[in-house]
Amino acid sequence: MKDYTAVVIAIVSFAVTAGLGFLVIPYLRKLKFGQTILEEGPNWHKAKQGTPTMGGVMMVAGVLVSMTIGFAFSYFIGGRLAQEMGDPYFLTTLIAGVVMALGMCAIGFFDDYIKVVKKRNLGLTAKQKTFMQLLVSAAYLLTLALSGMRTTYIPFIGEVQITEGIGLIFWPIALMFIYGFTNAVNLTDGLDGLASSVTLVVACAFMLASGSMGGMVIGSVNSLSSALAGACAGFIVWNAKPAKVFMGDTGSMFLGGMVVALSFSFGSPILLIVMGCVYLLEAISVMLQVAYFKMTKKRLFKMAPLHHHFEISGFSEEKVVLLFSFIAFIGCLIALLSIIFNW
Repeated sequence: MKDYTAVVIAIVSFAVTAGLGFLVIPYLRKLKFGQTILEEGPNWHKAKQGTPTMGGVMMVAGVLVSMTIGFAFSYFIGGRLAQEMGDPYFLTTLIAGVVMALGMCAIGFFDDYIKVVKKRNLGLTAKQKTFMQLLVSAAYLLTLALSGMRTTYIPFIGEVQITEGIGLIFWPIALMFIYGFTNAVNLTDGLDGLASSVTLVVACAFMLASGSMGGMVIGSVNSLSSALAGACAGFIVWNAKPAKVFMGDTGSMFLGGMVVALSFSFGSPILLIVMGCVYLLEAISVMLQVAYFKMTKKRLFKMAPLHHHFEISGFSEEKVVLLFSFIAFIGCLIALLSIIFNW
């Protein structure tokens, strides 16, 4: 029997996420959980004031429900996912990845709650958020180490030992990698449908990479990436311009944790640098803007993150989303080609 677990998971994730919009969005409106638009953003974004936020819970539900149903389906047909869950390493890395993403989601939820309910526009302080993110990241890496992670794959180089000698430098770099990419995805969430569209492209790339490319199949990664792709597609139904709901930090931090978890579970986190090139560009634009302003008292970009620079330069939100999604597609294509020819 052909294994359609990933297809089932993607469909269920899409249906759950999109379907929940009919319940969650009115409920968020009833609670008056509306987005507060910061003064620093483009003036025309003030029209979005009051749009329900914290809609990221829809994607979380989509991923969790679809993975549960997907495992049951895989178990019934004797599929790859069910087989892998009998291996302690695959089981641990999958659960640890989801828990890490949920941990990041919880941090984002607290941040949103403080902004929306407590009426503190900036939410958690930078120190509070950093401490909690690093704690979640460290716990995830410790779990991977204890579960038996011994190598990481680097394109054109091959498997690299990370448990002795110079290879030990992997762990502190990995800590900052998780922290950095989670926040980079958070920065990408600034236009209607942007973060969800870019992450949909990245999730599809991981789905393809773990399906059969390079002569290998990783059922846990294939399933989890399918769940993420379905959730992003389902959320776009409500988040495409004009957005009826925002994901908030609840959603963007969850997406950040998920793409990081996929890269580590795939065994090659470095691939996310290419696949997630849009996230990287967004984060770098902010760092360059701050550094350049401190040195010259002038702005390098019209506004940072980078999507606002394009927006102020005359691009519509839809065009920015399409452009950035295309850039993400090119990055993912390069990563996939490196897998095909070098894995």
